Amino acid sequence: MAHVQQPPPTATSDLLGRDAAHLIHPLHDAALHRNARVWVEGDGALLTDAEGREYIDGLAGLWNVTAGHGRTELADTMRDQAATLAYASGYTGSSNPRAIELAERLAAICYPSINRFFFTSGGGEATESSIKMARAVWKLRGRPDKTKVISRVNAYHGVTLAAMSATGLSPYWPLFEPRVPGFLHIPCPDPYRYEAPPGRSQGVAAADELERAILEAGPDTVAMFIAEPVQGAGGVIVPPDDYFPRIREICDRYDVLLVADEVITGFGRTGRLFALDHWGVEPDIVQFAKAITSGYFPFGGIGVSDGIAATLDEAGRPWMHAYTYSAHPVGCAVALRTLDIVEDERFPEQAAAKGDDLLDRLRAALADHPHVGDVRGKGLMCAMELVEDRASKRPFPPDRGIGAAVLREALERGLVSRMKADTYVLAPPIVITGEQIGRTVEILADAVRAVLG
Repeated sequence: MAHVQQPPPTATSDLLGRDAAHLIHPLHDAALHRNARVWVEGDGALLTDAEGREYIDGLAGLWNVTAGHGRTELADTMRDQAATLAYASGYTGSSNPRAIELAERLAAICYPSINRFFFTSGGGEATESSIKMARAVWKLRGRPDKTKVISRVNAYHGVTLAAMSATGLSPYWPLFEPRVPGFLHIPCPDPYRYEAPPGRSQGVAAADELERAILEAGPDTVAMFIAEPVQGAGGVIVPPDDYFPRIREICDRYDVLLVADEVITGFGRTGRLFALDHWGVEPDIVQFAKAITSGYFPFGGIGVSDGIAATLDEAGRPWMHAYTYSAHPVGCAVALRTLDIVEDERFPEQAAAKGDDLLDRLRAALADHPHVGDVRGKGLMCAMELVEDRASKRPFPPDRGIGAAVLREALERGLVSRMKADTYVLAPPIVITGEQIGRTVEILADAVRAVLG
């Protein structure tokens, strides 16, 4: 038998072999990972893989690299701060100048009633901090039974155990049951799918689901309601304009803390610096991560209302919640430099204009396709939902794997992003160019036609 010369291993195959031997990945799936890309470089809204091929980063990493890849000023900030003070504890009795400066900066730009901040290493820790803050505050105010947390179907709040229990995407649950008790979910205000009773607006009817859940659970047992202003990983669900004003009324009526999860929406992504400003609503707690350092350093936190801060200050006992890396001086320095970029480059205005451009182009290219049910977005967060039947909004059977096929086709054409079932989501870096927006739409339209004709 003739010897068949085997091709030499590629850079990617070699790296993936080493990867498989030693790494466990988030959302680990060994079979899916066999065709992974290995990223070696980034520049603006572009990523380069180990084979030297360029892709548009259609999700800004994981919604977070808003300032784009390759920002040398952020790398320089990390180096300079690490050379000066790499780490110091943020526990009571210890602080550092960058943490103080960042808290002051956030107080100046955040919701007016929020002036005190606790820092974490990311969004999941921020959710845990919100939950523990809410429970602690009600205990300190003499209402210890107020412990329950209400969130929404299709919400994403992280995957640490309590955060996962708040997350309303059920595939995250089965391997880790039982979930933490005391977490409830209500329907989300999806304008495409939520059915309001006759004579009532979708927004008010969807908000009233919260009132119903509070009354069923018992108002004296509910500590907080947590919500993303625009649901991200759940499919870019933009609520009707009358939704959050009604939510605020309900939370006030039943003494339930309103927690805004702005891990994705914060710092300009939706066209406002903080997204609840679109509806003139202030939360009691805001949580953030991702864009505060544009992904260059793992960092997040929560901000609390003046009333909550006063309760902590007057408690006469410690709030026994702590992270080693809270108020990390390097993270705080990177956050401060990132906020300079957000302000100097007018990220909210950029996101609003580029988001409108992206949405208009998506609708022009895809809205007439017989299997494109909805194209939606707010700011530079957009989504395209594929359906089997447009008239009835009937989804494809999951075993058809339509979303996964579109994702693969787009990737082969040079666009990286993620799907939620059969909904393709887009949230590129805010620095994406107009030409790259056009190419993004062209690739996605070609991918849809390749799969669905």
